[in-house]
Amino acid sequence: MPTKLTIPISEADIRALHVGDAVLLDGVMVTGRDAAHKYMAENFIKSSAVPESEQEIHGKLKALLAGGVIYHCGPVVKKLADGQWAFVAAGPTTSIREEPYQADVIRYFGLRGVIGKGGMAAKTLEGCQAYGAVYLHAIGGAATFIAERVKEVLTVYKKEEFGVPEAFWVIRVQDFPCVVTMDAHGKSLHADVKSSSQAKLAELVGA
Repeated sequence: MPTKLTIPISEADIRALHVGDAVLLDGVMVTGRDAAHKYMAENFIKSSAVPESEQEIHGKLKALLAGGVIYHCGPVVKKLADGQWAFVAAGPTTSIREEPYQADVIRYFGLRGVIGKGGMAAKTLEGCQAYGAVYLHAIGGAATFIAERVKEVLTVYKKEEFGVPEAFWVIRVQDFPCVVTMDAHGKSLHADVKSSSQAKLAELVGA
């Protein structure tokens, strides 16, 4: 049976998870891709002081991401008659592009989960282990199915500046399905697959 977790998530709940565990998430999460991670690194993490123009969103993101989850997703959205937004498609995007930033974002904001596809590398795995976070693999090729788990779009930040796919979308999800593929104990399914694949290749080439 999947483990049901409500965001914000405690460090103890995260450290109880292991590679291969299925998870269902409830609560509020934030989408963020390349532009969002670069923005957070340059304006908050590496900056000696948060620029005055960015202090409001800085405070909002600090509150949302503490114990929270960031989702590597470039959604397809539609505007409803009442002016609200809705997700039409919400499939995961490839996570490895955020490898230069992710561990620092986990540490700085107190993130507990990162959702995407394809996995991440050693720096992020070390960050997960050090700060109590997991990488969660979402279902690739199921963008419409996942969008049905997005029950409400609460707000959006940086849409005009970054564009729809790269903006910070703040969403409320229910029974959002994913699988732990990098845990807080130093285990990575992606690293294991890469290692076994390389061993198999060496065996084939040697043959």
